[in-house]
Amino acid sequence: MSLVELIAQADERGLAASGLACLDRCVPLLGGDDEVLRPLWGSLADGSPGGDGDWAERLRQARGALEAAGGEEAAEDEAALLARRMLAAAPADRSAPEVRRWADACSVASLQIHRLLDPAEDPAPADSFPLALDSVRTGETPVEGRTEGMSPLVAAELRRQITVLELLAGHGSAGLRQALEVSTEGRRVLRAVVSRRARGRTVP
Repeated sequence: MSLVELIAQADERGLAASGLACLDRCVPLLGGDDEVLRPLWGSLADGSPGGDGDWAERLRQARGALEAAGGEEAAEDEAALLARRMLAAAPADRSAPEVRRWADACSVASLQIHRLLDPAEDPAPADSFPLALDSVRTGETPVEGRTEGMSPLVAAELRRQITVLELLAGHGSAGLRQALEVSTEGRRVLRAVVSRRARGRTVP
């Protein structure tokens, strides 16, 4: 099943987890620590599928912490700006229409972020990326190995997004722990990429 189809069929909890996982993997761009979004994951585990639980309050706290963590340099960076938009767009109301829009927007933004951080490995010209992205998300191109038009970093992110949605669709709240593990793995990869990029900027 394609990523777009999985998002279309997901329930409120799955959609919230999908968007949160994308944001969680991009936390290194916002200067946050690895635990800053953990309370929001806990809210998804505690609340009913369509209920807010403590989601709104925990989102407010996470947003405050991440906004305080980012500096001017991060705010001017295109990848970091996309991550900040993901955070800003997170809905306090965890109803299906709200989280569906957020999950879809986070999916696109996270794939774009991974492409921006790995441009040297991307054989496709920049102006062809939106079309390639649409094709991959709708399942019109292969998603295994080196996805056509996608860098390895983007292809890996796509697989993580699909895996998170499949876990929630197949296991409900019981799939949250595995979804968090998938997101944690992706965050470690992105943190390493961000660190290498930062070191490259400091080289005379």
